Amino acid sequence: MDIARELEAYTIEDIYALPDGERAELIDGKIYYMAPPNRRHQDIIFSLSRKIADYIESKNGGCKVYLAPFAVFLNEDDRNYVEPDISIICDSNKLNDKGCIGAPDWVIEIVSPSSRKMDYYKKLFKYRTAGVREYWVVDPDKKIVTVYEFEHDNMEEYSFDEDVPVGIYEGFSINVQ
Repeated sequence: MDIARELEAYTIEDIYALPDGERAELIDGKIYYMAPPNRRHQDIIFSLSRKIADYIESKNGGCKVYLAPFAVFLNEDDRNYVEPDISIICDSNKLNDKGCIGAPDWVIEIVSPSSRKMDYYKKLFKYRTAGVREYWVVDPDKKIVTVYEFEHDNMEEYSFDEDVPVGIYEGFSINVQ
């Protein structure tokens, strides 16, 4: 192991230099490799994103829904790069050919055994400080959705069989079941 490199912070260039097919995120200059999602993970992502996109379209909304792998550059530096499972961006000025520059309005992460610590702690802090308005952590093992409404400094937990209200869209709720 190159000790000098270990002490040096990684950048987005290092993420782009990864071998094809290898996925990782970059938080505060540290690389976190990502395991491929399982089928249940993919089913949840597809179901949620379809419900969200259908709602936005039914309201003629301008927000866009993006699924991983989709690049989100949280800060105006080259030391933070994440690929949320689902990103909802309402400000088209944040979008370019590479992804989203700045915080999405709403981020949803589906917890897997390898991502639990990352989703509940590291990303929670990064999303909050970057300006994400709403953050959902969907935990298939516990069958719980934890909703963080950062604008209102509020956190609620819902079971999969409950309707989960969407903070950024009044009158819209989703049943994860």
